[in-house]
Amino acid sequence: MNERPIEIYTDGACSGNPGPGGWGALLICGGETRELWGGEAYTTNNRMELTAVIQAIAALKRPVSARLYTDSVYVQQGIGLWIHNWKKQGWRTADRKAVKNVELWQTLDALAAPHRLEWIWVKGHAGNPGNERADQLARRGIAQQSLPAGEDAPGDPGLDSRAGNNAQG
Repeated sequence: MNERPIEIYTDGACSGNPGPGGWGALLICGGETRELWGGEAYTTNNRMELTAVIQAIAALKRPVSARLYTDSVYVQQGIGLWIHNWKKQGWRTADRKAVKNVELWQTLDALAAPHRLEWIWVKGHAGNPGNERADQLARRGIAQQSLPAGEDAPGDPGLDSRAGNNAQG
């Protein structure tokens, strides 16, 4: 495991729910940062919250210790509490219904396994700089859903365009 914990901030957003959605992730290790974002034309907020976490963890090159900040109770409680029973019950909830977004939860479970992750809930839109940046990236993902392929969303001068849209690699 990496000795220096990585700080990861993630967020998902939707314009309508369901509707066009975006996800964003900010990874910080030492003095270096990496920004990831992407989106889908028709999705839900919960799917974008999960996708943000999945994409952030998928970007890790080796097993690490990380503090992962999310403003989604759905993600934080799902991975910290609910997932254990879902797996025991064949990916069914306590009332025997199929778990929503099961393919995303299964992907997240597999990606998270080799890492030591601390899942931390933060209040959204409350001035936390990492969470605010992840929200900006998620909104960029939404904006790109209405642009021709390869064009950047306007209005985000603080973003290094070389960071790229991780939805394409």
